[in-house]
Amino acid sequence: MSIDEMRERLGGIILERSFRYSDNPPFTLASGRQSNFYFNCKPTTLDPEGMNLIGSIIFDMVKESEITAAGGLTLGADPIANALSVISYQKGRPIKSFIVRKDVKNHGTKSAIEGNVQAGEKVLIIDDVITTGASTIMAIEQALKAGLIVDRVITLIDREEGGRENIQKHVGCIESILNRTQIMAIRAKKISDKGGK
Repeated sequence: MSIDEMRERLGGIILERSFRYSDNPPFTLASGRQSNFYFNCKPTTLDPEGMNLIGSIIFDMVKESEITAAGGLTLGADPIANALSVISYQKGRPIKSFIVRKDVKNHGTKSAIEGNVQAGEKVLIIDDVITTGASTIMAIEQALKAGLIVDRVITLIDREEGGRENIQKHVGCIESILNRTQIMAIRAKKISDKGGK
């Protein structure tokens, strides 16, 4: 399966398991904004096929980079980073995964970063959905505080609501597996294929 075919298949899984649409009432997003559509990515990112597709696509995006690890704010980034880590090992170019805590524990190492990463490593920050980019930026800031070099950001879905531009103020390279426009195009095609039902 080519990378384009993987993206198409992944888009179908997202629509089936992770996409919800409602005119009334609208959904309240993590950012506090109201929206007619909502992505709960966990049913996709925790699905065996979904994880395999996501890990394979991201590996293709980063295999020529110098990153040694990938992670982001728990919980959304965790299965994505883990999927990439497993696929990368199988492909002979291991990329470690790490977790960025939302709240730093006040005991033990008191570290915001969990995983086998050291200051000076080039890393990828991952997120499942970006709207304003706030959670991604929080992960970037914690990674920088830990001495990691944030090389790039990859998100599963970009809602195209300003998050990319906000993140670019912190990290120049940001990519998405899919964006709202692409997912809506896949949705429209599926509706058309069903004869408008």
